[in-house]
Amino acid sequence: MTDTKMAAGTGGINSLGFAKAPADTRVVAAMSGGVDSSVVAAMLKAEGYDVIGITLQLYDHGAAIEKKGACCAGQDIHDARNVADMIGIPHYVLDYESKFREQVMEDFADTYLAGSTPIPCIRCNQTVKFSDLLKTAKDLGADCLATGHYIRRTEGADGPELHRAADASRDQSYFLFATTREQLNFLRFPLGDLPKTEVRELADRFNLPVASKPDSQDICFVPEGSYANVVEKLRPGAGRGGDIVHLDGRVLGEHNGVIHYTIGQRRGLGVATGEPLFVVKIDAPNRRVIVGPREALMTSGLLLEELNWIGSGSLEAAADAGATVLVRVRSTRPPVPARLGWQDGTPVIWFDEPEEGVARGQAAVLYDPDGGTRILGGGFILKAIPADERVVAA
Repeated sequence: MTDTKMAAGTGGINSLGFAKAPADTRVVAAMSGGVDSSVVAAMLKAEGYDVIGITLQLYDHGAAIEKKGACCAGQDIHDARNVADMIGIPHYVLDYESKFREQVMEDFADTYLAGSTPIPCIRCNQTVKFSDLLKTAKDLGADCLATGHYIRRTEGADGPELHRAADASRDQSYFLFATTREQLNFLRFPLGDLPKTEVRELADRFNLPVASKPDSQDICFVPEGSYANVVEKLRPGAGRGGDIVHLDGRVLGEHNGVIHYTIGQRRGLGVATGEPLFVVKIDAPNRRVIVGPREALMTSGLLLEELNWIGSGSLEAAADAGATVLVRVRSTRPPVPARLGWQDGTPVIWFDEPEEGVARGQAAVLYDPDGGTRILGGGFILKAIPADERVVAA
């Protein structure tokens, strides 16, 4: 049974998988003020569940730049409260700004300074949302925490499984690979089987005041996508310059801080040699940006850290057996075939065919090779193993 069935199931099991009436099932709905989470709250209330809405005050980007519509900004809290009032559920705003700054924003800045490319939305799900908020939901006596993420939770032979959303264009599995088995027992994702068009239709049907609200595009604390400005603000002096160096050792020019560069970047390098050049490595301790030809971006494997496994059996058994998986190294890329293994005691994945432009700090998300919808887990990229060993020597 998936989480999106609106009517109570058979055998006394309700649509959220509990053996009791909806009215006796308490659900905390995480309400960001957007369309998706508002529809979740309205759906559950319409089914008769005991719903409590919670909105997190994380970072008021809207107040900071006088712009409305950023995730978790003041306008969004206002919208979430209006939705809760309209559908008739209690609503609470929790001040998580200090937790968010420490667990997400500080990590974001430090990861950039280390020459890696962070994904703050994953850290936010790992910490503030699926740890702190989940604990709060339990303290409120909730049976589960429901969110507006586009991902499916299904009951498998060995317990709950996490699967890609039915609407591939909205799938958020890349950002949720760190969900643990314990968290998955408590989480519900009512939109996993629905296309975005139907969610918008439901918003209209429930007459929600946010029905026509546009989706948020920015990272909530990064105004206008200016990552470097945020890092500079959090870590003054982070923009110290250094050399732009070719793989062959030539110093081609100077840069104004490694925080302005990412692996695979071609535009804005400020150097010209007559050949297309890409950022192939960031040597943060020595403040060097290393560039080279496109083929230097090719990687044959990845070493992973903070690996989370929610597949069948254990990670150790899968890696020992060289299990085949599908792996996604960017949220916008399709999963590609690979196999698991070890290198000096560290989990590693080996691509069947080399991948291009893989950045340290990004996520590698693992999927079942048979159909590719079940998420087996994943980890953060500790090191890319280059197909061209010249990169290692750089």
